[in-house]
Parts: sequence; C-alpha cells; structure tokens
Amino acid sequence: MTDMPAPPVRHQQLIVTIYGLYGRSSGDALPVSVLISMLGDLGYDAPGVRSSVSRLKAKGVLKSVRQDGVAKYELSDTVLDVFREGDRRIFAADRSAQLESWVLAVFSVPESMRNRRHQLRSELSGLGFGSVASGVWIAPAQVLDQARERLASRGLIQFVDFFRGDYLFEGPMRPKVAEWWDLKAIDDQFAEFLDLYEGAGDLWAALVGDDPEAALANSTAQLRRDAFRYYIPMLTLWRRFPYRDPNLPSQYLPKDWRGPAVRETFQAVHRLAAPLAAAHAHELIHGSIDLVAP
Repeated sequence: MTDMPAPPVRHQQLIVTIYGLYGRSSGDALPVSVLISMLGDLGYDAPGVRSSVSRLKAKGVLKSVRQDGVAKYELSDTVLDVFREGDRRIFAADRSAQLESWVLAVFSVPESMRNRRHQLRSELSGLGFGSVASGVWIAPAQVLDQARERLASRGLIQFVDFFRGDYLFEGPMRPKVAEWWDLKAIDDQFAEFLDLYEGAGDLWAALVGDDPEAALANSTAQLRRDAFRYYIPMLTLWRRFPYRDPNLPSQYLPKDWRGPAVRETFQAVHRLAAPLAAAHAHELIHGSIDLVAP
C-alpha cells in the first residue's frame, strides 16, 4: 500500500494505543524491543520510543516488571479502568441516544487547590460536559453515573454537586448548545480526520474484500504489516473524538456536523483492518502467528 496517511500523533500516544489493544491482559507485558519494532513499522526511531516509555512510566501509565529474566513494561492498575471505560466510547458503532434530561455539575474548589480545579475541568470535559458558566457544566443525564464514578476515583467528587432536570427554554436549542460546547473546534478536527481518511473504508474493502475473516485467512505478511501501519495511527487520532464529541441528538447539532461521517469512516476501517493489524502485532510479540480473527 503506497497511500499511507500520516496523522499528527506522537510516540506516547501510539504506545498508549498499542497497550490498549495488545497489552491489557495478565501476562501481556511488552519488552521495549517489541515496542521499538512496532514503532519502527510506524516510522519512529528507537531513542524516541525509549524516551516515551520513560515518560509514560513517570506519569504512572506504565510500570516495569521482570518476566523470565527480561525487563518489560505493562499498564499500571490505575489506568486499566480508564481503558475499559474507553472501549465503550471508542469502539461503539453508534453512541447517539435520545436526550431525556440534562445533568448539571456545579463545583467549587478552594483557591489553595487550584490545580484540582484544573483537573476537575479536564475530567468533566473528557466526560463530554460543556461549560455553561464558571463552575457550572452540563451534559446529557446518561453520563451521570459514569461521571460520579470517574470523579470519585480521582478524589474530586467532594468538590461537585450534581443536579438533574429539564432545560426550560422555548427557543431553538442549537444556539445554546453552541455556547456550551466549542462545536466549531470539534468539527474542524473532524474535518482534519476526513482530509486524511475520507474514503478509507472503500479503499480497504477494495483491497481485502468485505469479509474480515477471509481477508485475514488469505493475508500476506506485507498486508498485515500495512494494516498495522494504517490502523494504529488512525485509531490513535480517532480515539480522542469520543471524549470531545458531546454525543448529543442530531437536532441539537449543526446541520453539516461531521461526527457521523467520521465515526462511519473509522468503523469501516476498524472492521477490516483491525484483525490484520492485530495479527501483525501478535507476530512481533510472540514471534509466530495464528490467523484467527479476534
């Protein structure tokens, strides 16, 4: 495959994606040599990989272990729940739902703990909340349980009060929603994704057919490597969006909102290329390959 998009992603982001896919189960610790091979396939050099692994360890994302005398890295226990939660957003075919009510998160953080205020804003934004006013954030009510769980695990729940209810407004909601979320910025990012990947689903269907299991069974080592090189950066770019998209019903969003097109494009490539990419990754990890679709 000659047309290999190059999205703006960094070493650390790619490594997190790789661990999210291939390094989450017990015994799935990866030696740096395997990470270097994987990132080498993606066009990155060994020093940058080693530096990124060190940074991820310092951040508490990775921890070092020793298995059979070999130094390896695995995901820290503290981030495993985040990965499991992320699966529901990242790989869902469609996250849209009817909006029955809203939830308000009202918070107040002492000035002496301003760093916690910044962390709280980041967590709420990542959960899909929009900002109504200083210390007042809004989201569809279905995220309430997830928000409570996430903020409790981060030690932030004591700063927040939640309220659920209807918004009593007689005019159109689209202008209000555009005040609470920066929809233009999100849609601009969608446009950048489509500039790289629009038509990618058709490209992969033309390349391997429409049956993922048959494509894997008939694949060559080069095709599996190409799938890895294509899919990992694409997933790394895509996985940000489910945390930025407010996941609102279409009647609240701009008429030309690109969110559905972006999700459809990712899902089409994920369906066909992910099994091939996984086969290549497992070959690098284990030195052999079992061509069975996951």
